[in-house]
Amino acid sequence: MPNQDYQISITVDAAAPEVFNSINNVSKWWTEDLEGSSQALNDEFTVRFGEVHVSSQKLVELVPNQKVIWLVTDSKLNFIEDKAEWTNTTVSFELTEQDGKTQIHFTHHGLIPEVECYNNCVKGWDHYIKGSLFKLLTEGKGTPGVK
Repeated sequence: MPNQDYQISITVDAAAPEVFNSINNVSKWWTEDLEGSSQALNDEFTVRFGEVHVSSQKLVELVPNQKVIWLVTDSKLNFIEDKAEWTNTTVSFELTEQDGKTQIHFTHHGLIPEVECYNNCVKGWDHYIKGSLFKLLTEGKGTPGVK
């Protein structure tokens, strides 16, 4: 059976430029505890969820209003044995706009059922993509992790 990276798609009633800008405004939907910048190609940022999860990302591909890709350059997941499990994985957001609505296709490449954090990380991504990012785009306010 081939490896299956975690994927999810949501559709929002918003134009692609708004969605693109919101994705890059990481502290408004993922966590307020962010150091660095998440706006331009080659930007690097670190997110923290207390001492449970700390990871650093680099924007390695940025196609305005179409695609955002992060490379996880370092990770410390303190709730599993292999704390660096996310290191060298990639996170992608691919946008498709049609009739004023935008579909976000999210994939965490390397987050597969065989890795230890899969179940907990899927719950986390579901919360932040289907919940917080969706709310940011539809209600104007996300529910990011707090400092």
